[in-house]
Amino acid sequence: MKQVVQNYKSGELALLDVPVPGCKPGGVLVRSAYSLISTGTELMKVSEAGMSMVGKARSRPDQVAKVVQSVATNGVPATYRKVMGKLDSYTPLGYSLCGVVEQVGAGIDDVKAGDLVACAGNEHALHAEVNWVPKNLYTPVPDGLAPRHAAFGTVGSIALQGVRQGEPQLGEVALVIGLGLIGQLVVQLLAASGVRVVGADPDPVRCELAERMGAAACGDPASTAVEAAVAELTGGHGVDQVYLAAGGGSNQPVELAARLCRDRGRVVDIGKCRLDLPWNAYYEKELDVRFSRSYGPGRYDPEYELEGRDYPIGYVRWTERRNLACFLDLLARGSVDVEPLVSHIADFDDAVETYQSLKNGDLKAVAVLFRYPDEAVEAEAPAVAVHEVAVPAVAVSTHRAQPRPARAAEAPVRLAFVGAGNYATSMLLPHLAQREGVELSTVVTTTALSGANAQRKFGFAEATTDLDAVLGDKTIDAVFVVTRHSSHAELTRKALLAGKSVFVEKPLALTEDELAGVLAAVEESGNDRLQVGFNRRFAPLLQEARQRFGARNGPANLRYLVNAGRLQHGSWYLRQGTEGSRFAGEGGHFIDTASWLLGADPDSVYAVATPGNDDLQVVLRYPDGSTATISYVTTGAPSFPKETLDLIADGKVLRLDDFVRASVFADGGAGRKRWVSSRLPKARDKGQNAELAAFVKAVRTGGPMPVPLESLVATTAATLAVRTGLAGGAPVTLARAR
Repeated sequence: MKQVVQNYKSGELALLDVPVPGCKPGGVLVRSAYSLISTGTELMKVSEAGMSMVGKARSRPDQVAKVVQSVATNGVPATYRKVMGKLDSYTPLGYSLCGVVEQVGAGIDDVKAGDLVACAGNEHALHAEVNWVPKNLYTPVPDGLAPRHAAFGTVGSIALQGVRQGEPQLGEVALVIGLGLIGQLVVQLLAASGVRVVGADPDPVRCELAERMGAAACGDPASTAVEAAVAELTGGHGVDQVYLAAGGGSNQPVELAARLCRDRGRVVDIGKCRLDLPWNAYYEKELDVRFSRSYGPGRYDPEYELEGRDYPIGYVRWTERRNLACFLDLLARGSVDVEPLVSHIADFDDAVETYQSLKNGDLKAVAVLFRYPDEAVEAEAPAVAVHEVAVPAVAVSTHRAQPRPARAAEAPVRLAFVGAGNYATSMLLPHLAQREGVELSTVVTTTALSGANAQRKFGFAEATTDLDAVLGDKTIDAVFVVTRHSSHAELTRKALLAGKSVFVEKPLALTEDELAGVLAAVEESGNDRLQVGFNRRFAPLLQEARQRFGARNGPANLRYLVNAGRLQHGSWYLRQGTEGSRFAGEGGHFIDTASWLLGADPDSVYAVATPGNDDLQVVLRYPDGSTATISYVTTGAPSFPKETLDLIADGKVLRLDDFVRASVFADGGAGRKRWVSSRLPKARDKGQNAELAAFVKAVRTGGPMPVPLESLVATTAATLAVRTGLAGGAPVTLARAR
C-alpha cells in the first residue's frame, strides 16, 4: 500500500510503498476514503523539516534537553547514532480521516466489515491507504453524512474541545483569533451555541468566510475594526471568552486577548502560538487562562488510546471518542457545515505535489482533502499482529520442528527481525548491517512505516507484517525478537518450535508460566538455540577487568548500583499491567552480570523496596557463600553515572565506573598493585557488538550458544523471584535447573 511520509532530516516528502499493517486485537483495519490535511499543524511540521539542524534545535528545545541528558548517560557516539537514526527516518503525516472497515480485530463488537467510520490519531489516522485504528479512536459515521465531511472529525473534535474549555453560555460574546481551519470551526460551534462571535485574522478572505459561517464581524487584528466590533457587541465591557487559534511566533494574539477580554474573562489556547503573557494586563483583569489539549480527555493516555479503557461517563462526560461522535452528529444535523471550508480535493497519488504547493504558497487553502482510489488491495492483510500478542499461560504447538538442513560453510547467516523499535535500530542493527557473512532477510513489524524505515536504512530484503511467513521460511537461520516485553516469551516459543535460532532481548519472560512455556517449547522441539540480550558480560572493558582480577579462592562480595532515573510520562515501561515492572524488564541485565563475574547462578533472592517499589535492594546468595547486592534506584541525580560496580574478594577489588573506566586493586606478596584502564574508551561499550558477533558465530558454526541455557533460565527465574520476594517479605529459594 502507499503512505505519505517525510524525512525529518532532509525534509524530503514521499509517497512510499509500505506493508499493509496487521489487524491487532482491540482495533480495526480501515481503508481510507478521504483524509484531511491540517493546514496548520501538518504544514508547521513540514516547514520544520526543511530547517537547518540549528533551526530544528531552536524549534524543539525540549528535544535538545533530552539529547544533552543522553550524552551524559550513554556518551556522544551512541547518542549521535540514536539521534541521527531518528532524524534520518521517514515519519508519518496525517491524523484525521474517514474510511471503510476492512477487518475487525479481537474484542471489537461495535462495528463490522463494510461500516463507514471516522478515525483520529497521529499514529493511526494517517495519510495511508490502510490504517489500524484502536477502538477509542474511531466512531461510526451517521447515516447520510458524506465521507469527505466525516474526514473532518478529528480537527472538529479539536475545535469542539477548545469550545468546551471556554464554557460558553447563551448570549455571551467571544473573540476568535486566527481564522484558519480550527478557527473557522470554532466560529461555527460558538454560533451554534448561541454565542455572538468576532473574528480576527489578517487574511480578508478568511474573515469573509467566517462571517458567512456565522461570525457577527471579522477584521484584521492590526486595524481598529475588531476592537470597534467588540465594543459595539459588549457595550464596552469586552468579550467573555477569547479563543487563540493562531500559530506563529508573534505575541500579538495574547496581547490582543488581554486588551479585548472583559474583567475575569476566559482565554483559551487551542493553537500553538507564542504565550508571553503581559503580566499587568492579565493580573489586573484576573483573566482565566486555559489550555485545550487536542481532541479531549484520553489524549496521550496509552491505556485509553491503545488499550481501549474508556473513562466512565459519570466522571468524564466528553472523551476523545465522544467528542468525535458529537462533532459528526453536529455535521449530520446541519449545525456545522464544512463544505465551504474545502478549498481543494486532491487525488492521493498527487499527495507530494499537493504538500509542495501548500508549502510554497501556490495553493492557498483552509482545508485540503486527499481522495483515495477504490481498488482493493492486492494482498490481504494478516489477521494477527506481532507487537501485542495475547500470551496464554503455556501454549505448546502440537507439531515438532523439523531439523534444519546443514548450512554451507560459506553461506551467509540469514536473519529476520521481529520488531524495529528504538533499541533494535540504534544498538543492534547498525552492528549487524556492517558484519560480513550476515544477510538481513526480513523485518516484521505491526506498523507499516517502521518496517519500511528499517528496510531502507539497514538493507533488509523484505519488510512484512506476516510473522507466520517468516517462521515458515526455511532459509532463515535466526530470528531476533525485539518487541514489547509482553510478547517476548510467546514469540520466542513460536520461533523455537519453528526450528530457528533465537535472539530475544531481555526479558525472556514476565511470569513463571511464560518461562515454563519457553522451556516446554525447547523440550517439544529439541531446539535449545537461544540467546537473551544480556550484553554487559560481553563488554570489552569489563572482560579485561575480570581477567586482570583473576581467579579467586574465597567468597566474594559484589555491589552494583544502578542509577536508573525517573521515567518520562507516557513511557510504555509504566504499563506494569501488561509489560511487567521496570525491574522485571531490566533487572536481568544486572543479575546476569553479577552471576557471570561470580561464576555461578544464585541460590536465593531477597528483595526490599521503598513504597511503590520504585527503589529496590536485591540481595543474591550464591553456592560458595558469595553475595551480590543490586541497588536499583530511580531517585538519584541524573548527572551521576548510571552503573557502578564493585567486586571484592581475596584482598582484591574490581571497580567499574559506568563502562567508561575500570580499575583493579590488589595487595600481594610483591606489594601493592593497581591496574586502571589505560585510556577512556571512545564510547560506553556495553557489549552489544561482541554479543552479536558471538551469536552469529554460534549460528554459523553450529557451536554452543554464547550463554548456556541453564544460565539464561537461572537469571530469568531470579529476576521473577524479586516480585515474589517483595510480596512475601522473605527470601526466595531458587530451584536448580535440571
